[in-house]
Amino acid sequence: METRKMREKTDGAVIVISSHVVRGSVGNRAAVFALETLGRPVWALPTIVLPWHPGHGPATRLRFPDDDFDRAIDDLIRAPWLGEVSAILSGYFGSARQPATVARLVEAARQTNPDLLYVCDPVMGDLGGLYVPVETASAIRDRLIPLADLATPNRYELQWMVGSELASNQAIIDAALSLGPKRMLVTSAVPMMAGGTGNLLLSGRSALLAEHRLIDDPPNGLGDLLAAVFLARLLEGLDEEKALQLATASVFEILARTAKRGGDELALESDASSLATPMAMVQMRRLLHPAQKKPTGAS
Repeated sequence: METRKMREKTDGAVIVISSHVVRGSVGNRAAVFALETLGRPVWALPTIVLPWHPGHGPATRLRFPDDDFDRAIDDLIRAPWLGEVSAILSGYFGSARQPATVARLVEAARQTNPDLLYVCDPVMGDLGGLYVPVETASAIRDRLIPLADLATPNRYELQWMVGSELASNQAIIDAALSLGPKRMLVTSAVPMMAGGTGNLLLSGRSALLAEHRLIDDPPNGLGDLLAAVFLARLLEGLDEEKALQLATASVFEILARTAKRGGDELALESDASSLATPMAMVQMRRLLHPAQKKPTGAS
């Protein structure tokens, strides 16, 4: 029944809650563009506003007082149009209190639409460690991950959440199962092809790895983009394997085009065709899921 519901085409809106930058294609800028390009109506709520991604250098952070953010969420909860919403996607948070506030929205939206899909992209760090306060990362892990139908961490975020190094895809699978979301899409998974990188989707009894060529020094926003495109493909009614293949191909193709141009930001407006009809090749593999292992002594 659960898989059938995931494959039904859904026309509702998506609430996207993440950072907003004036210049660039990260956070809400990437997610909203991708979702709308793929035909989804979007309600966008920023958690923080910045002139550009912090990786480009110091910039003023425009923060919302927590009480004001709470009231804005209350407005959404009371909105007469909440029934239009079929999914919620959360990403970067500007304070440690915001995740609990978003959890209230998810719970209220599910009261209106029991089939609502909540995607938690736990934007908290990368290979260099956490880039949000520990309190914020802990709030995402403890309050939002348990609510998520789908979580989309990178491998290093997953490592932090489970407190152990994940040096193999089997370790990633075990870590994903321990956290509890029905589905987890882990980026920066361990590649099986030389010079590659992969996205590992764990869902039910299935473990799928989508691999492509590794491109050094990628611009920011790839995780935001992947979460949004994969969500759009699921809402479109595609099965998970096809949704993963198309989403991975789209993100890789846009990354490759950006690298060829020498861009420091994803140029989504120039590469919208890669969102709709990606042509890049992606290697799909099925990995052994723990539920597929025969018990000891079985023939």
